[in-house]
Amino acid sequence: NRVALGYAYAVTGHRDEALKVLQQMQTPEVGQTYVSPNQIARVYSGLGDKEQAFLWLQKAFEGRDDGLTRMKVDPFMDPIRSDPRFADMMKKVGLE
Repeated sequence: NRVALGYAYAVTGHRDEALKVLQQMQTPEVGQTYVSPNQIARVYSGLGDKEQAFLWLQKAFEGRDDGLTRMKVDPFMDPIRSDPRFADMMKKVGLE
C-alpha cells in the first residue's frame, strides 16, 4: 500500500523517498487505484508538513472523503494531532 510505504519513509527520515511516493500518489498511472485526499494527508502528516496535511484534509472534507470518519483514531494522524487545526477538523467532521 503506497500510503503506508510513504508514511513509513516519512517517519523514518527518508524524506526524498516519501516525496517520490507522494508524487506517484498525486499523478497515478492508468490502471492504478484512486488515492483519496485523506490518504495524501496521511503521508504529509508523517513528513511533519502540517500545512500540506491540513490542505489535503480540507480537500478530503470538501470531497466528503469517508476516511475522515476514522481520523480520531487513525495513527497516521498522530504527528499532527496536537495542532489546533486537527481539533477544528474533527469538529467539522462531527467527531468532537
